Amino acid sequence: MSGVSGTGLVSPSTIIRPSGARPNLGEVWAYRELLYFLVWRDLKVRYKQTVLGIAWAVLQPLATTLVFAIFLGRLAGVPSDGVPYPVFAYAAMLPWQLFAHALTESSNSLVANERLITKVYFPRLVIPLATILAGLVDFAIAFVVGIGLMAWYGIVPGPFIAAVPLFVALAVLTALAAGLWLSALNVEYRDVRYTLGFLVQIWLFATPVAYPSSLVPERWRALYGLNPMAGVVEGFRWALLGHGQPPGALLVVSTAVTFVVLAGGLWYFKRMERTFADVV
Repeated sequence: MSGVSGTGLVSPSTIIRPSGARPNLGEVWAYRELLYFLVWRDLKVRYKQTVLGIAWAVLQPLATTLVFAIFLGRLAGVPSDGVPYPVFAYAAMLPWQLFAHALTESSNSLVANERLITKVYFPRLVIPLATILAGLVDFAIAFVVGIGLMAWYGIVPGPFIAAVPLFVALAVLTALAAGLWLSALNVEYRDVRYTLGFLVQIWLFATPVAYPSSLVPERWRALYGLNPMAGVVEGFRWALLGHGQPPGALLVVSTAVTFVVLAGGLWYFKRMERTFADVV
């Protein structure tokens, strides 16, 4: 494609399109400085002109844990596998809060960055990825508070705490897997953002956050793992508290589902990427 300059000379123009049908992770790495900038921008915007600032990262899981502890732990008598219920619930809220925030933000990320997408080319995968990585800062702060809560109840982490980063990574991959599908769909169908709150709420109660997975009959445990966050939450709680048995089949099924959904999400996101600037 070419254009005519003021002097009558033809000046060449370059049209940049997404490369291929497969996700190019090397291209994402080449734009790592942009990724860093977007993560930093999201963190600054989130707490700009807020009274409590980054304390919200702690207040949200603490408030939810308090509600669960009063109404489910004390009044309803929901079991907690021998662990004090506040610690039991808070340990599960850590990966869940990371996932829920990352899913919501990544699903809306492309629409929220409309001006950036329509002005310059870069791998669009950077946008949802940045919103997910920004949530790790909140998680780290809440995690420190969780260690303090465990110390208050006299619970000392065991050697399995070394596996915590693996479950954090699995929570991030699960959020990315679902976020890629929803963010691409949200560009074309704005109904997605209206259903997100309902989806996250239903997903919360389908995940063993306020109750142990041991309440699920053994014969249904593997099927329950089709919810990928079930294995993440149970595995994270086991690794952090060092209590009970590892999730086993539940974790295997959840991990397999996560990677299948992630592979499909990467393919669909890349397939739709070439139309984002036109539709958004």
